[in-house]
Amino acid sequence: MRGILLFFGALMVMGLGFWSYQENYKTRDAIAEVRQMHRDIGAAHERLSRLRAEWAYLNRPDRLRDLADLNYERLGLLPLTPEAYGDVNQVIYPLPDILPITNPIDVRSYVPADNGEDPL
Repeated sequence: MRGILLFFGALMVMGLGFWSYQENYKTRDAIAEVRQMHRDIGAAHERLSRLRAEWAYLNRPDRLRDLADLNYERLGLLPLTPEAYGDVNQVIYPLPDILPITNPIDVRSYVPADNGEDPL
């Protein structure tokens, strides 16, 4: 009986050792994946900051003005002035849709109650 318990105990220790070995490698792989993700995120942030700097450089007002002057004949761009904008009261808003009448009431034949109560 004691031999069987020792055998199963040794078998359990070997199983736990194998399990911990597998978990150790899974953990190492997860840590390596997280490090790679951090590197990718850092590269994306760097690329984004470069793109923002390039966007700011390309959208300089003096550069855009020169481009508009260069391509005036082809594009017909005009400088923005306050007269180009309208007032808010000039905006025409759409009227709300008129809903269909589903339960009509004939008011021509309506007779109020004569018991002193307000019919409405």
